Amino acid sequence: MKPMNEEHLAVLRRHMVEMIAIHTDLASEELGKAALDERVMAAMQRVPRHLFVPSSVAPYAYQDMPLPIGFDKTVSQPFIVALMTDLLALQPHEAVLEIGTGLGYQTAILAELAGHVWSVEIIEEFASHAETLLQGLGLSNISIRVGDGSRGWPEHAPFDKILVTVAAGRAPPALLEQLKPGGRLVLPVGPEQGQLLTVIDKDSVGQLKTRKLIPVRFSRLETV
Repeated sequence: MKPMNEEHLAVLRRHMVEMIAIHTDLASEELGKAALDERVMAAMQRVPRHLFVPSSVAPYAYQDMPLPIGFDKTVSQPFIVALMTDLLALQPHEAVLEIGTGLGYQTAILAELAGHVWSVEIIEEFASHAETLLQGLGLSNISIRVGDGSRGWPEHAPFDKILVTVAAGRAPPALLEQLKPGGRLVLPVGPEQGQLLTVIDKDSVGQLKTRKLIPVRFSRLETV
């Protein structure tokens, strides 16, 4: 069988986005909305997910499922990537901090929508691989460093938005501190069997308001 070409892959991406739309509609009561932002959906349709997974699982890249990327880690299912991005409500001028770069798929989606993405990854091999991939796609508004994500990236704080793609028992204090007043943090919170996708808003005087949405399952936040 001949390999898929770009046309085939574009059709599969379109189908993936249609599945995300269906999934969102089915979860509309829990989410409080029946559709995700059109800018987010357009970014999901543009970014080639098959490049951000090992070649052995690339044929499944556009199915709505998490996929293994090595080191016992996965890239989240497209619906969760789209939902977490949508919850951030990113604006084109904003600086966003991402904790957990992985191979860079979520990073690429954020870069399509934000002014600059600062991404922290604890696994050095992931960070260097993601950097090469993202540069190859011409995404120049991304900076990646290797480090303990629970400490954030204080040199570039404060951030308009923060996205954590690994689960913690509670929001790391350093991340809350590095969030701008008026900013938003999205992360999975809870133990392995009971995580909830959580949105934390910081108001103009620094008060925090927390919303818990749907059950999710993410790898644990690793600290050093």
